[in-house]
Amino acid sequence: SALFCSPRDPLTLEDLVATNTALLASGMPIEKMNVIRKRLENGKGGKLAVAAYPATVLTLVLSDIIRDPLDMIASGPTVPDDGSDWNDACKLVEDYGLGCGGDHELPAAVLELLQVGKTGNLDDTPKSKHPAFSSTAGLTKLCETVLVGNNDAAVMAAAEEAEELGYHPVVLGTCMEGEASCIAGVYVTMAEMLARQRINFTNDEISRTKLFPIAKLPCALIVGGETTVTLPPRCNGKGGRNQELALTAAVKLREMNLRDVVLASVGTDGTDGPTDAAGAIIDGGTISRLASCDDVEAFAKEALNHHDAYNLLSKLEDDISLIKTGPTGTNVADVCIILVR
Repeated sequence: SALFCSPRDPLTLEDLVATNTALLASGMPIEKMNVIRKRLENGKGGKLAVAAYPATVLTLVLSDIIRDPLDMIASGPTVPDDGSDWNDACKLVEDYGLGCGGDHELPAAVLELLQVGKTGNLDDTPKSKHPAFSSTAGLTKLCETVLVGNNDAAVMAAAEEAEELGYHPVVLGTCMEGEASCIAGVYVTMAEMLARQRINFTNDEISRTKLFPIAKLPCALIVGGETTVTLPPRCNGKGGRNQELALTAAVKLREMNLRDVVLASVGTDGTDGPTDAAGAIIDGGTISRLASCDDVEAFAKEALNHHDAYNLLSKLEDDISLIKTGPTGTNVADVCIILVR
């Protein structure tokens, strides 16, 4: 949707850039962001279909949003917007501190437009009753939308590859969301439980731990979705949700003395935050490989506090933690893989 951007009068491109920056910093999930975006642009929220009417429109969709809601992917330019209105957009502004004086204040012109829309003085996005979304006499839909790729496809492909490499794959789902730092803790906890199978327990201990593993070793935990990072005002750190998740996991693996565990978290579009990295790959020894640092654990935690994962991971002696693929030409959200030997 970034390549299909036409500001609604009287907004400017600069207003939309500032709005996008504020929305990302607020930690708002993408589907909620798009409730606001639909009302700020001329083509989103079904308005492209209306502009094309009465032509027949076929839309092929690559989904980068959890659960594949067609009206939210790329802000649904050719899909009726039955699920939101001006009131919903204004409520999100209030809930996420986007209003005047808030931590992530939107441009004044955007706030004014949303308020005018809420009063009913501006047209809202088109709904299903609009003729652009009707069918012809032959029952052919004027607007047809086909999902051609999504996160599920990427995750299942990763699971198949893991199995070919000799791992026991476990797909944890494709709907993972939440703060990246919190989700990292969940993944490390699962890895720790799996790793217990390597320990020589007494008979009583075996009955409590070894009988209920998630999977046999070696194991590959594979999960898809899209986490978020909520940034404080005037944050100067550099990174992205996948890098922050990976660095948090590296710290926790070190704290738990977990080795033979590798975690990789990547954005399938090849871009993670405003960086040239797609994500990062770490293990239990990653933090120990920090160069020129006496207290590596404290240094890593300080980087996390400032959301500066990119700069810290760049300091590693082996220089392999940041995954740099370049733009992939597609986007089906994020994939995280945890390998336990």
